[in-house]
Order: sequence, then structure tokens, then C-alpha cells
Amino acid sequence: MLNLFQNGCSVWVASSTEGILTPTAVALGKFDGVHIGHQRVIKPILPWAQDKERWGRENLAEKSTFPTANVTPLESQKKRIHSTVVTFNPHPQEFFTGQPRALLTPLDEKVEQLRSLGVEQLVLLPFDKELSALSPQDFVAKILVQQLQCQQISVGEDFCFGKKRTGTAKDLQTLAAKFNIPVTIVPIQTDTDELSTNSSDINTTLTEDNRISTSLIRQSLEAGDIEKANRLLGRPYSLTGVVIPGQKLGRSIGFPTANLQLPKDKFLPYQGVYAVRVLIHSQNPEVSPTDNLGVMNIGNRPTVNATHFAVEVHLFDWSDDLYSKELVVQLVKFLRPEQKFSSLEALKTQIELDCTLAREILASY
Repeated sequence: MLNLFQNGCSVWVASSTEGILTPTAVALGKFDGVHIGHQRVIKPILPWAQDKERWGRENLAEKSTFPTANVTPLESQKKRIHSTVVTFNPHPQEFFTGQPRALLTPLDEKVEQLRSLGVEQLVLLPFDKELSALSPQDFVAKILVQQLQCQQISVGEDFCFGKKRTGTAKDLQTLAAKFNIPVTIVPIQTDTDELSTNSSDINTTLTEDNRISTSLIRQSLEAGDIEKANRLLGRPYSLTGVVIPGQKLGRSIGFPTANLQLPKDKFLPYQGVYAVRVLIHSQNPEVSPTDNLGVMNIGNRPTVNATHFAVEVHLFDWSDDLYSKELVVQLVKFLRPEQKFSSLEALKTQIELDCTLAREILASY
């Protein structure tokens, strides 16, 4: 059954290709994280990029500069090509292994990131036995041409598709050409900061350690290297959740915390304490979120013999009620691993030190 809805009044999300906005300009991939490499793949299918390409083709002989973004579209609204990100649900790895996979960007977060880039539509192809068995040729003909009415495609250099991932980006380019569909192949992006730090050789080869990927971001988060993860994402890694009642133990030692309920499939970083920025969303969508500073703990809270895992945020200089409010917690720096203290007083002393260090770090952030 089609599940089509509008998020943020801008991005259409469909659980199949039935009833989608067509024709389409498609960016293909898994896009978990929507990191800066993904953003490069998405860029060619955005409306302004489409207009630039068409304008360039039609005015090549004039050798003029590209007009500004607010010019009249070259095609009527009726024939407009809809910028569309096409990905898979569930994640192919989850389908083949049968194991749930935590995501850097669960659906709501992914939609928000795509909205901020200017994407008009997200199509979640049901990844099942039928889809996984399609040959590269059938995937192009049946999915891209017939169902998506694709007019333009963008993929990463390492994109693979079709049965047993036998189709490559070059294969896609060749197959799509038979239908007069241009394919942009975006080179793999590298972490230039990592390369410049670790090597002075300008001919340093691309490795798994410096290519920007979802896997590298996950590894960085697991190691508590928030600065690297944020650099690869092009934005702070965030945890978005609703404040729910907790055990109120923090309040008893002078550090009240907001206990966050996160999506079950959200990928969590290394357990411990972080310096964070926190956006508090109002229930009124017309009111901008407030920006706050604080510290966050991810873990089992061994000092107080807690019975369950928790994500808790303490906001500096804040006393208002936060229950039921949505918080977006942006991770800035990892401060220390979670540990068990000999007493609540020792824990309180350490939290005071954590807050002092976090304030210093956040003051220059």
C-alpha cells in the first residue's frame, strides 16, 4: 500500500513507485548519513542544477554565463522534472543478514536533511527478493525507466546495483544511454584533512581510512572521534528525541537532566559524556527553536545502579519544564568515557568538572 506523505511541506516520501511525482531526476544510493559525499551525488539532480544543465545545452553556442537561480524555468510547471532521491527499505544489509541495522539518519532525519538540500521527493524502494533478483538491465528498464520515468541519474563512483551487485556505475551509464538518459558519475570524496595530517605525499592513494563513507563515520562515532565524524558529515552529528520522565536522580545532586526517547534504529556513539549544543523545538512550527549549551551522557549510569540504558542531557542555566518537548542534540566533543564512581558526591564533583570543560569548549565552538 502506498504510503505517501509530505514532511515539512516540501519533501514527498513514498514507500513505492506508485503515485510518485514524475518525470524524475534521480540520485541513487543508500544515503545513510547524507554526508558530504552523498551531498555531491545529490547535487546534480537539484532543480537549479537541472536548469543549469539544460540552459547550457541550449545556449552552448552563445557561451554566455549561467543565469541566476530565480530566472523563469526553461520548462513549464507541468513538465517539470522532480528532484528525487531513490534509496532502499530496508537497508540491503539488513535484508540479507536478517539483523536490524542502526542508522545514522533514521527516516525523519533523512527527510529533514534532504529538505535542507532542496530535494523534492524521496522514494523508498521495497528491498525484497523480487527487487534483489533483478538484473542490472531489468532494474534500469523496469524501475528507472518505466516506474520512475527517469530523465537524469546521478550516482557515486562506487555504486553497485542489480542481482548480486553485478552492475557498476559504468554499467548504469551504458544501460541508461540506450534510453537517452544521461548518468553523472560522482568521484569518491576523500577526507582531505585526514590526508594532509597523515601524509605529505600529494600522490597518497585512496584507502578505506580516508574515503568519505557511512562506514568511516560510524567507526569515528564508535571511537568517540566526534570532530572527524562531524567533518565527514558536513554538520554536527545529532540525536533527536522527545523528553520523557526519568528517575530524576540528576536533580537530587543538583544537575537535572532531560531523558531522551530516541528512534529505535538510531545509531549511538561511544558511551560516555559529551559537550553538546541543544535545539529545543516549540510546538508552534512558526517559532524558531531555542539554542542552548550543555553536557550529555550516553550509557547505563553504573554509579546509581540504573536498570536501563539512557541518553540524558543537562542544560546549562536552564530551569523550565522540558517534558514532551523535542530536542535536537548536536554532539560537539567527547569528554570522557562513562565510569562508576565510589559515591554520589564523587559523581557530582566529576559532573562539575565536565560542565566547566564543556563550557570552555563550547565558548569557542
